[in-house]
Amino acid sequence: MPTEVRALAMASATAPFERITITRRDPLPDEVVIDIKYAGICHSDIHTARGEWGEVIYPLVPGHEIAGVITAVGPEVTKFKVGDHAGIGCFVDACGKCKHCLMGEENACLERTIWTYNDIGWDGVPTAGGYSQQIVARADYVLKIPETIPLAAAAPLLCAGVTPWSPLVRYHAGPGTKLAVVGLGGLGHMAVQLGHALGCETTVISRTLRKKAAGIALGADHYYATEDPDTFEELAETFDLMICTISADLDVNALVSLLRLGGVLVFLGLPPDDQHFKIEPLCFGHKSITGSDIGGIPGTQAVLDFCAAKGISAKVEVISADEVTEAYNKVVAGIPQFRYVIDIATL
Repeated sequence: MPTEVRALAMASATAPFERITITRRDPLPDEVVIDIKYAGICHSDIHTARGEWGEVIYPLVPGHEIAGVITAVGPEVTKFKVGDHAGIGCFVDACGKCKHCLMGEENACLERTIWTYNDIGWDGVPTAGGYSQQIVARADYVLKIPETIPLAAAAPLLCAGVTPWSPLVRYHAGPGTKLAVVGLGGLGHMAVQLGHALGCETTVISRTLRKKAAGIALGADHYYATEDPDTFEELAETFDLMICTISADLDVNALVSLLRLGGVLVFLGLPPDDQHFKIEPLCFGHKSITGSDIGGIPGTQAVLDFCAAKGISAKVEVISADEVTEAYNKVVAGIPQFRYVIDIATL
């Protein structure tokens, strides 16, 4: 029989979070049930819940950084057993047959990626995310969390880990690569750790030096502040790869000036307005501006396994369900050092 579980939901773009009851279906033969232990708060949750990225299905249960324990498996499932640590990221299903899915990029499914929340599943029911006690999903879209990574620290890897991992792998970052990470928040602090572990010479570029000690502790070799007028002159023509995690309007031309010949600037953040830049420096410097989102199932599993092998995890502050509304406001204000994670036991 379907199971009723507690969840945190917003009834409108301006409403506080409230506890509600939602229904999770019985697992199909190829599905698993996960008892959720922790759910990370991603800035995307906030943009979506507050109606900043388009239409929202209210009441909304956000959360796409989900870590928990398998409690039931369908008879066709061979990938998991009861008791396994498992996670779900930004999507819960896709067609599995198109050329993008077959490339391991299910997040770019040509038929339809089904997002973990604020979407409609194949069964016609709105999807509800990780701010809840339980979730049911096809095993093919569930990740194995290595048991050496604590679940609270693993949850953000399902988004904040794989998002910078994707361009690092795509552009072959490694020994000899001069990497710049712009912004040291949830995405940025993972980009620094991953870049360092891959062997890059890693530089953090932030607005101030407030987080310098933390950035160096995470593995950054250098740390610069954009409020220092000498920064852009000192770093001109330096980087092979720049990963920009900022979701605010930026001076794109200034960032491009920091790329060396053939360098690539990758945007992970989504600024609210159109960004403008000159073409000439790109042509004459063989430089590129591109973007990247999350990653498919193979890439997400790869970053989880890499983090386990290298002893990397997200740096988190665990909060209770009663603190989530306030946490949203703090994230927008730039207060948290890295990532808030909800202890679902407090629901």
